Amino acid sequence: MSASQPPHTADVPVEVPENVPTLLVKIFGKDRPGITAGLFDTLAAYSVDVVDIEQVVTRGRIVLCALVTAPPSGLEGDLRATVHSWADSMRMQAEIISGIGDNRRRGLGRSLVTVLGHPLTAETTAAIAAKITATGGNIDRIFRLAKYPVTAVEFAVSGTETEPLRTALATESAALGVDVAVVAAGLHRRAQRLVVMDVDSTLIQDEVIELFAAHAGCEDKVAEVTAAAMRGELDFEQSLHARVALLAELDASVVEKVRSEVRLTPGARTLIRTLKRLGYQVGVVSGGFTQVTDDLQERLGLDFAQANTLEIVHGKLTGRVTGEVVDRAGKARLLRRFAAEAGVPLAQTVAIGDGANDLDMLNAAGLGVAFNAKPVVREAAHTAVNVPFLDTVLYLLGITREEVEAADAHEED
Repeated sequence: MSASQPPHTADVPVEVPENVPTLLVKIFGKDRPGITAGLFDTLAAYSVDVVDIEQVVTRGRIVLCALVTAPPSGLEGDLRATVHSWADSMRMQAEIISGIGDNRRRGLGRSLVTVLGHPLTAETTAAIAAKITATGGNIDRIFRLAKYPVTAVEFAVSGTETEPLRTALATESAALGVDVAVVAAGLHRRAQRLVVMDVDSTLIQDEVIELFAAHAGCEDKVAEVTAAAMRGELDFEQSLHARVALLAELDASVVEKVRSEVRLTPGARTLIRTLKRLGYQVGVVSGGFTQVTDDLQERLGLDFAQANTLEIVHGKLTGRVTGEVVDRAGKARLLRRFAAEAGVPLAQTVAIGDGANDLDMLNAAGLGVAFNAKPVVREAAHTAVNVPFLDTVLYLLGITREEVEAADAHEED
């Protein structure tokens, strides 16, 4: 070692100069134990340094790439022959390419693009990849997050900013009929520690007021008021009071019946259970009623829950609600309150909802997810999920299906 070269120590980072000769060694074939160890044991005899490693296994076939410094002068030919001989002995194929320096630097801008397909077609994948390229982005890595209940893959993209990439892919995904989520890469993605979701048609499959209305025999009238609100003839608070008024004189015993009728959305338990294991805090906000959300909070172990409260006097519903109404603006306020209580910056929160009543909350969160939402909500949210499985939201957070299943298996043990 010359005096001008610093020693290799654990606390002194060493970057390979751009003019240093390097070799890209690629091994591919049938996967089996010992391939990675065998390759690097073979290379060790030539005193090379490891610059980079990539390995992927797909349907039992391995591709292992190692970028290493070139061996001392005169030994490259021998290294090539030895690696090829070792590969032949393992019934593998080898390719060795000479070059200079490390990988080229990635362009500015780092994003993670998650694509959910049911199924994910080659045509869709080609269109998404082409759109990324058209925005000036480069796909650095592709990784499968899940194979069921949907196929979920993640593209690591560099060279373009997140917002224009999100806008371009939102248009493309709508035309293709797939879900595409684009988030900025970085530590903050793993630091999103609070998830707050709507209840009706999000956490559960039902509209709670319709369940109450069924027992009161006024489903049609409630539906008429709901339709008027959807047309913009009534705001949420007006429609809430009008619908609740139709429940007057309903016996309070119906609360237990409604609770038993509530159906969780497929994947809801898995979503909440997995988030809790990861240390996330989870809450719900609802334009529905505490008579149901309090029960859900207890059953699911939620950290936060807030909704409207049906007034009950002498064992009967009065047709009124008590306290401050949880409306569109109220949901956003509650998200901020929950985040403050949890000690989580607003930028590190996730909100999930399906209706226009959720828009303020979705826009206030660090990541707003429109779940099987109406078109106006899908267009305004950061991303949309249009499959009937709530746990697919986990893939948007970079959590794989294998990690979910491994955690479940560990819990069972």
